[in-house]
Parts: sequence; structure tokens; C-alpha cells
Amino acid sequence: MRFFRPNPPVDELRLLAVDIETTGLKPGRDRMLSIGWVPVDGDVIKLDQAQYFVFSDAADVTSSVNVHGLTDDALAAGSPLSEVLPVFQEALAGRVLLAHYAAIEFGFLRHELGRSFKPEIVDTFALERRHMERMGTYPRGDDLRLPRVRARYNLPNYPSHNALTDALACAELYLCQVKQLSLGNLSSLQP
Repeated sequence: MRFFRPNPPVDELRLLAVDIETTGLKPGRDRMLSIGWVPVDGDVIKLDQAQYFVFSDAADVTSSVNVHGLTDDALAAGSPLSEVLPVFQEALAGRVLLAHYAAIEFGFLRHELGRSFKPEIVDTFALERRHMERMGTYPRGDDLRLPRVRARYNLPNYPSHNALTDALACAELYLCQVKQLSLGNLSSLQP
């Protein structure tokens, strides 16, 4: 039995650009420290609905503070993960998860939310990789890092490793990719 999966055009898509900062790259061993998100409706970034949370119950940040700048004091002033996750789920309801290298966000969120967490995903990293390969340019090293990809689309350089700033950076990149790569519907955005 096959189920009908809607394939809406890009200009009707409702997405939630998401970024998380963590103590490392392995869900279960490492912890989420912060999350930021911003809705994207069609070609409009909804900045008035953007959210940013730092988690008070995160483990000691150790050396990862050098990457994201979140100190133990900042975490202590944050919100419990258990209070933020329902707010995130409500924001994601009816939307496609948008992220740059979405495996990180998906992995950590699925670890916290369980196996039933199976959102539709659009990954700007995967879109750019596919585009580069189609053009005969095979990415190397940092070619697919968010700041480098944004530079190729003449987008401004933002400081990295703040969850909300990176979510916004991803949303802006997505809109440029959709326009410049002539992506027409949800299935054209997925691998």
C-alpha cells in the first residue's frame, strides 16, 4: 500500500530553519547546549517568530566553549530542555525542518524526542553538494561549511556558532538556493 505524500511547490512550503549548538557531535554522549529557529513561509523569513533558548541542564561545556562561546554561567541562566522541547515541537508542527548539515540537528533532536521524531527535512548542505556535483565541482575541505556556501551566494558573513544566527543564515541561504537553482517543489529539495 502506498501513501500519498504531498509535494507542495516551494512558494507554499512552510519550513522551520533550526540550528543547535552542542558539546560535541555524538547524540547520547554529547549534549545540546542551545537551539535557535526561525520559520520560513514560502519566500518570507518570519523574524518576529524566531526563538532562541540556552539549556540550563546541559553538561559542563568543557572545551566546546571555544567554539560556541556558551559559558557555564550562560547555561545556568537558561531554560530546562524538558520545557523547551514542547515549544520546539509546536513550532515545527506542520513545517519541514530546514538545517545546514541536518544530520546533526536531526540526530540530537531524535535522541531527545525519540524514534517517533520523523520530520520532513530539507538540508542546505545536501542541496549545495548536489548542485556542485552536477556542475562538475566536487566539494573539498570547507567548501560546504555554511559561511563558505553563503559567500558563493553573495550573502553577508555572520559570526558562526550562535544557534539563532546560524538558523537565520540557513534560512537566507535556502531562499537563495531555491531561486538560483530553480528548485520547484518539496521533492526537488530532497535527496
